[in-house]
Amino acid sequence: MPTSYSPRTIPTPMMIGLTLAFIGVLLGFLLGGAFGLLEPAILAHLKASGEAVLATTYGGDVAKLDAVVDKSWTYMLRAHMHGGAIGSAALGAIGILLLTTGRGGIAQLSALSIGAGALVYPTFWLVAALAAPGLGGTGAAKDAFEWIAVPGAGLAILGIIGCLIAVWTDRRTA
Repeated sequence: MPTSYSPRTIPTPMMIGLTLAFIGVLLGFLLGGAFGLLEPAILAHLKASGEAVLATTYGGDVAKLDAVVDKSWTYMLRAHMHGGAIGSAALGAIGILLLTTGRGGIAQLSALSIGAGALVYPTFWLVAALAAPGLGGTGAAKDAFEWIAVPGAGLAILGIIGCLIAVWTDRRTA
């Protein structure tokens, strides 16, 4: 791996981070497009997955199911917005690392971390949204998929902290 800066050489971890961040943005865009084209079908799917367990999980309470479906839709919107927002922030942060640092270890790990978080965290919201009606509520879905949420958010946060550190400690000299 090169030790000096070259405008054409992007270390593999940074390239992976960029790719994951782009996929996070793409996820957000695709969800937005799906909402525009398929909102009634998505809502029907959420409702149907809850109706399958209406008697056992909801005690036959349709109003309770409807509230969960509404909250599940909100979670889908969160997946859309987090994909676009965190993905875009990750792209910007990685771009700044590429422009201002010597692309050392901290910069590389930070780029990989924030890129992964940009994809993993919105994926949590999407999975929780889709699972919530069948599990009986969004709280149950958040608990069931916490193993996705915590690493996703943690990677994004650690990545941005690492970016701050790298910008100050791994300054490019050439």
